[in-house]
Amino acid sequence: MPTVQHFEIPADDVERGQKFYKDVFGWNMEKAISGGNPDQDYWMFQTRDEKGNRGISGGMMKRQSPDHKVTNYITVSSIDDYTTKIEQAGGKAIMPKMPVPNMGYIRIYLDSENNMFGLFEEKEG
Repeated sequence: MPTVQHFEIPADDVERGQKFYKDVFGWNMEKAISGGNPDQDYWMFQTRDEKGNRGISGGMMKRQSPDHKVTNYITVSSIDDYTTKIEQAGGKAIMPKMPVPNMGYIRIYLDSENNMFGLFEEKEG
């Protein structure tokens, strides 16, 4: 069954946002280098419960637009197959399917209530 695997937090001030989540939840963020690009402004972190058990991963980035909100990414076997299901259920794609270097693909949608979410398809192999 598809599950939320990753979420992104947009921030107006990334340093302030990182400090907030570290102070409140203890999340340590590390700059991600995707596809060998050291100039990418994206920070990754791994959540853990109070017993230290691993939770879902997260990312933080500079807010891209005023309506850029927290985005949950749901892992599916095929973005293309789920796009059809989403459209039939009243949702719509708002960004094209895009590669995530060395990981797979993502695509962003709106659900029937105009909530944004993403799908993640893992790269084969």
